[in-house]
This record gives sequence, C-alpha cells and structure tokens, in this order.
Amino acid sequence: MGEPVTVVQSSGADPSRVRFETNRTFTGMGHERYRAGEEILLDRPPDAVARMLIATGQVDEVHIYGQTITVTLSAGRHADGLRELIEDMYVFYKPGVPVPTEADFS
Repeated sequence: MGEPVTVVQSSGADPSRVRFETNRTFTGMGHERYRAGEEILLDRPPDAVARMLIATGQVDEVHIYGQTITVTLSAGRHADGLRELIEDMYVFYKPGVPVPTEADFS
C-alpha cells in the first residue's frame, strides 16, 4: 500500500551535491533547509524526508524547494541508497512487514 515517489537523480560539477527531482511537491513555493546536528521539530513531508536523509549519516545538509531535493554529502560519503529512500518513503507495506488488522487499532 502506498505509492512510490518517482525520483530522477543528478549531479553537477560539485560531486558533493546531489539533486533529486521528484513527482511530489514537498514544500509548495517555500524553501526549506536542514543541517545535520540541528533538531527537526515538525513532521511535515519536507521534515520527514530531511530527517530520513540526514539519519543515514551520508548527508550534511538538505535543501528542499517544491519537488526538488538537493543534498550536500558528508566528506568522503556517497549518494548510494538515498534515491531509494525517497522513492519508498510513501510505501507503507513492504515485503515482510505485517499488514495491520482492526485489533491493532483498538
């Protein structure tokens, strides 16, 4: 259940910066910036994706504008697996995860 996010990953001249273009708008017309080590207080979609990316230990900074997520990688780190995290963020029932029953909600 849930729908995967479509993500196109690209890099520019600076290999420490990676851009992810998605088919979902995370911030509307606003800009959001998150840095590793700073507390993320809210639970909006941009907060959730930034929290998830920073938790990998691969990312120092996340900037989100609309459907574009730009990350600054930590020194010596790579972007392996980051695209897949974004793609799966709205997929709730993955193989091996039990589907909840009504008893789980009472």
